[in-house]
Amino acid sequence: MRMTDVVDADELLRRMRRARARAAEEERSWRTRRGELTPTDPEAAREAAVRAVAYEAVLHVLDEVLTPGRRGDRTGDRGPAG
Repeated sequence: MRMTDVVDADELLRRMRRARARAAEEERSWRTRRGELTPTDPEAAREAAVRAVAYEAVLHVLDEVLTPGRRGDRTGDRGPAG
């Protein structure tokens, strides 16, 4: 399947769920790596922390797309309505 192929809503949802699962896996991996590197290589640990935060942001966006409003309870962000 090419990026230009039309996909139905179910396929799009499956792809977003796979992307979310992959982002969660990567976030955990980078956080673990950060913890392992902190005592021996602080610079690499900082880089791992930055990558973990980037994947956390991806997770936040995908969660909001897949389950709107659910993360608002956790972060305190309830959008423009307050």
